[in-house]
Amino acid sequence: MALNDILLHIDSYPEATPKAAIDQAVGFVAALGGTLSALAVTVTIDIHSNRVADYLVHISDMAHEQEAESLAACQASLAYFRSQAEAADILGQVSLETADLNLLSERVALRARTRDVTIVPLAGPYDGQIGVVESVIFSSGRPVVVFRAGESSLSPLTPAKVVVAWDGSRCAARALADALPILKLASSVRILTILNEKPVTVAGVSADVVRHLAAHGVSAEVDEVDAARRPIGQVLDAYIAAQQPDLLVMGAYGHSRLREFILGGATEHMLRAPKAPLFLSH
Repeated sequence: MALNDILLHIDSYPEATPKAAIDQAVGFVAALGGTLSALAVTVTIDIHSNRVADYLVHISDMAHEQEAESLAACQASLAYFRSQAEAADILGQVSLETADLNLLSERVALRARTRDVTIVPLAGPYDGQIGVVESVIFSSGRPVVVFRAGESSLSPLTPAKVVVAWDGSRCAARALADALPILKLASSVRILTILNEKPVTVAGVSADVVRHLAAHGVSAEVDEVDAARRPIGQVLDAYIAAQQPDLLVMGAYGHSRLREFILGGATEHMLRAPKAPLFLSH
């Protein structure tokens, strides 16, 4: 199945998604041959304050100013997206919605459920987009592409080099299957297995992945890296620095508990400080 129906989430609060990120998402989808829609959500900020406090510090006025800035950022970003997507001949839908700031991530996850994949650009390491990524991963049932323009930029061309992190788990299998349309377009595919990190990740565990990909016309090489008691994040960072992949495919580990998402160590590390664009599935 091709990735034909792709959604881009455009952020507006506290920082707007940069134009460079929109450009990279458009270029990426154009190379895949898909259609790209954009969703921007203007936020409402519910302030609970007493009359005296509001008079002294004007909390309500500050909230209204932030809401107005969010709306203006959404409108400007969507206009820019439309022009770029039209020029690339990949324009799908352009949607502007409104949601309470605390419910924004759930709104994006709801829209992601009927897309082949959702692209979520990151801004800073602790911006609200992390929450959006977590919600899409665990609530939509669909994969997500995550990147940060400038640090882990999304290739404007079809990813030439894709790495698949494989430990034999269900999440890894889901990511492998979801990413197959991209793997078929890649010029180089490498399967990364980190040994001595989990009991199941033994030498040779990736051999069946190579067989499966070959059945789909994808040639892959295997890299087995010894964790050597290093933290998983350190191992991944060193491998990415050496290989310089255009995309890292991996299963997203974690679960939700009372609306709070608890991430696995490797997933959290890669989201907080991605060294390469990520394709994540749960």
